Amino acid sequence: MKYFVLAAALTLPFGATSMALAAGGGNESAPKKPKCQTGLVYDKKTKTCVNAQESSLDVDTLYQTVRSLAYAGRYDDAQTVLAAMPQDDDRTLTYMGFTNRKMGNVDTAMAFYTRAIEVNPSNVLARSYMGQGLVEMGQIPAAIKELHAIRAHGGTGTWAEASLAKAIATGETFNY
Repeated sequence: MKYFVLAAALTLPFGATSMALAAGGGNESAPKKPKCQTGLVYDKKTKTCVNAQESSLDVDTLYQTVRSLAYAGRYDDAQTVLAAMPQDDDRTLTYMGFTNRKMGNVDTAMAFYTRAIEVNPSNVLARSYMGQGLVEMGQIPAAIKELHAIRAHGGTGTWAEASLAKAIATGETFNY
């Protein structure tokens, strides 16, 4: 019965899932390695590393820096950059959740994911990361609910859907 429920929950063109993972592009591919030391972010205009807290970089540039730092396992550094970002932005909340989860602060992470989803119920990345956290905690039925929510919010065929489906099927979660 357990396997039937899992198979039913994961029903989607799995070829599409594989293509979504392989296609890359945008937020679907692993970010580049960070170029700067702790507390600094790369400014493309000046081609230098600048203080994250004092920079005039736009939120999208800071967000890409956070992704790079998180992918490199530099979670404390990612949180330093996140502190310079709008605290009510659902992307900020999503990555505060992600970095906390990777640092072992699971309850804090889940609270950040919940807040991100409250701000933007269609934030499929927050749902995917929350679902991956649930997989890590062995809460597969709850992770499957997040997978269904991703699909209900237009996330079918996205990296968020594919990565959570893979995590549910294999137990392997992602670092970006």
